[in-house]
Amino acid sequence: MDLKYGCNPHQSHASATPLQDGTAPVKVLNGTPSLINFLDALNAWQLVKEVHAAPDLPAAASFKHVSPAGAGVAVDLSDELVKAYEVEGRELTPAATAYVRARGADPKSSFGDFVALSDTVDEATALFLKGVISDGIVAPGYEPAALEILKGKKGGKFTVMQADPAFEPPAREGREAFGMRLVQDRNNTPVTLDHLTDVRVGTLTDAAKRDLVLGLIAIKYTQSNSVGYALDGQMIGIGAGQQSRVDCTKLAGSKADTWHLGLHPKVLGLEFKPEVKRQQRINWRVRFIEGDLTPGEEASFRDALAGKLDLLTDDERRDWVSHLDGVSLASDGFIPFRDNIDHAQKHGVKFIAQPGGSTRDDEVNAACAEYGIAMVHTHLRLFHH
Repeated sequence: MDLKYGCNPHQSHASATPLQDGTAPVKVLNGTPSLINFLDALNAWQLVKEVHAAPDLPAAASFKHVSPAGAGVAVDLSDELVKAYEVEGRELTPAATAYVRARGADPKSSFGDFVALSDTVDEATALFLKGVISDGIVAPGYEPAALEILKGKKGGKFTVMQADPAFEPPAREGREAFGMRLVQDRNNTPVTLDHLTDVRVGTLTDAAKRDLVLGLIAIKYTQSNSVGYALDGQMIGIGAGQQSRVDCTKLAGSKADTWHLGLHPKVLGLEFKPEVKRQQRINWRVRFIEGDLTPGEEASFRDALAGKLDLLTDDERRDWVSHLDGVSLASDGFIPFRDNIDHAQKHGVKFIAQPGGSTRDDEVNAACAEYGIAMVHTHLRLFHH
């Protein structure tokens, strides 16, 4: 099929062609996807399908530029998260809950995302999607009312794709780059609880096992190097595409801190004027949390508020972050130095899953024992490019 364009609009010719007798993993029900939309859809669908099969819960992902901004499963939201995610008074079905969690992980990055759901899209999920800025969605099916809602989004240009859950891809996959065709065996090893049996330090709780499996599958479809932080059935920070693993750990940790600070009473207590739109509210909350407003920004922020602006102090920020706890960290490659552990523990990490195999495994394990962090070796590297 012809696509809207390639990675950029000036790459005007772009197409998608099935490899196996015309059988495709997805079909387009509405809109015209770009090449990046298609890549997001294919990767995101694989992620949610695999997550659903592991903890057996409806799963959702929010993709941007071929990596997840967030992923989550259908675990009930706390009252604080209901308020932080602005879903008070909404009907939240399991599918809707999964996507609200995925979207809420990093709402700034999820602006203009491509959505994936493991289950049929119901009306409640479609109504939530109607109110957020998004490019498209892929799912195995749609309730008639939900499909009509989504077809009307973006003036009828919203991309809606239907995935075939029974589709089996070829055993090998390839790509062309600069006159070369590169081929490899497809990474078709599913991540399961069986990968969490070789515990080297401490013990894993059932909740941690669920979150570690979610984290491992999320980073399986994240541009490497990657590290992900998960808590209560959702990713809360993903560090993607960094050349240094400790930089992945720091980046994901800073996003986890921002997510946690979104639950601070001062953040939840911000009162905006009725005309301030949802995405503007999200952006202001993030800038409020980051705490480095310019004088011009602060004036505009005050003008957007119905109530007063009471800025977070550095001490308040540090104190709140210090209470983040029980976080699970998944790494797509082995952890080479203890500096990753030193940084991870600053962000509430208590459980880690990584392939293992570093010459400094003993040093890394000792750091985990020092901080009371449980460590499991998966013996499965999950690089993705």
